[in-house]
Amino acid sequence: MLKRILILVALAISPPILADSHAPWGSAKVLDIAYSKQKVVYDTAVSSVAALTSVLDRASYLSVINGADPFDNKIVIVLHGNEIDYFATRNYPRHKALMDRAQSLSVGGIIEFRMCRIAAQSRGYAAKDIHGFVSMVPMGDAEIVRLQHEGYGYMR
Repeated sequence: MLKRILILVALAISPPILADSHAPWGSAKVLDIAYSKQKVVYDTAVSSVAALTSVLDRASYLSVINGADPFDNKIVIVLHGNEIDYFATRNYPRHKALMDRAQSLSVGGIIEFRMCRIAAQSRGYAAKDIHGFVSMVPMGDAEIVRLQHEGYGYMR
């Protein structure tokens, strides 16, 4: 009898035997969640085209899953790092595809680009040197904090 109890306890606490030994816990659950009315600020300081493309992809997808409604959601991408160089008009020939994509995301009024004026000046740029779909703010960090006080969720 004791032997039977020990076997039952051992079976109860051992991991389940699955057909795929690489997935001992099975597969992930899919949760169908509807998103809307989100306000988000992306704190963007990246050093590569790939990293900036990732931010643009994420912001674009967030806009889509929120219904792309400018009255219900807002996404602000605050630029204050090395990516500032991509937004300089003199660099447009080199980063044409990237800037065309960024500008196209700003058309519907859901996604905005705001650039830290201090960071731009430290790189030798004034507002006249930056593409017209970007707004200059006095300081990127202060803008991120201000937006958080207005209820924007923080994304890095």
